[in-house]
Amino acid sequence: MSLVLDPAAPPAFEPRSTRATIPRVDADEAEFSWFFHEEFAAVARTVYFVLHDRTSAEDVAQEAFTQVFVNWAKISQYERPDAWVRRVAIRLAVRYARRERMRAVLLRWVEPPRHEADASDPDLMHAIQALPAQQRAAVALHYFEDRPVAEIAGILSCSPATAKVHLFKARRRLAKLLREPNGEGDDAP
Repeated sequence: MSLVLDPAAPPAFEPRSTRATIPRVDADEAEFSWFFHEEFAAVARTVYFVLHDRTSAEDVAQEAFTQVFVNWAKISQYERPDAWVRRVAIRLAVRYARRERMRAVLLRWVEPPRHEADASDPDLMHAIQALPAQQRAAVALHYFEDRPVAEIAGILSCSPATAKVHLFKARRRLAKLLREPNGEGDDAP
């Protein structure tokens, strides 16, 4: 579907007060501008239902339309360019939501509340920081947040067996780092 505009007629969406200040643009830019003004609000609304945040939804929609603009010569020839931009926007929104979920998990590690950090053993905290990320997360979720293995597995997107392996390897590594006689931790006789 190719959108056809009369280059001599001003677009209907253009406010009267700005007509004199807008420079002449070529047909492709005018066509994209019309498409953007027709579809942006609907695409942003669709993305909002994925993200539940207006500002983020507008940012993601703008990113999708940026991709449309860069490839407008090709996309404008599609039968449904509006469907294409929605598909791109939804994919971008899903990626954004994943990143935000991960950011929330990671922010818990970046700067713990002062009262908890001061009460902890500094040697233990230093040893935990030396662990690989998945093991650090498993230790924190199990020992500091008192979460069961099944829930840890869900948060880390792994099987319960893999979560147990992370905990086992973390305990063994912490024992070495803290110079305990065995890596059994709580299970030691």
